[in-house]
Amino acid sequence: MQLQTTQQLISFKTALWFWMTPQSPKPSSHDAISGRWTPSATDSAAGRFLSYGVVTNIIDGGIGCGKGSNPQVVDRIGFYKRYCDLLGVGYDPNLDCYNQRPFALRTCGLVFTSYVMHQ
Repeated sequence: MQLQTTQQLISFKTALWFWMTPQSPKPSSHDAISGRWTPSATDSAAGRFLSYGVVTNIIDGGIGCGKGSNPQVVDRIGFYKRYCDLLGVGYDPNLDCYNQRPFALRTCGLVFTSYVMHQ
């Protein structure tokens, strides 16, 4: 993590990799926002469908999703809307993940709820 925070090029490459790379069972953020991802029956039952909200779920669903409104998600939506407005592009009304269950991480047959560690 130290290199990511001190080396700008490594930080950019890491962010780009995270944005473009699916991490099963999660799709990539790029595929979700560009419409290349097709939600499965499990995703639909979990309230996950093509929207900006599912991108938030991919990034940090274990912290911000399925728990109702919270400041982090509200801020992320505000930033997204601001940049869409500056660029003159529209956005759909489904911008949050308040009612979505987080994706689960699968490792060696074990299932974990996704989470982000904060220092």
